[in-house]
Amino acid sequence: MSNSETRKKLNNLKMEAAAEIGMTQFVKENNDHYKGDMPSKLNGAEGGPVGGQMVKKIIRSEQDKMSGGN
Repeated sequence: MSNSETRKKLNNLKMEAAAEIGMTQFVKENNDHYKGDMPSKLNGAEGGPVGGQMVKKIIRSEQDKMSGGN
């Protein structure tokens, strides 16, 4: 798989994860304003749940593969 294909799949996963928890407004592709002046606590509160949801989905997918599921 090429680097661009991998990026596209991860971006799709990010958008899907953000949609599941109702936080698409915090995904960079939907909100590209400058965030350098925002406190890290606020950035983490916005982006952290999306990243956490992505990790959960990846783990769930791998567990399904290991158990013979889809």
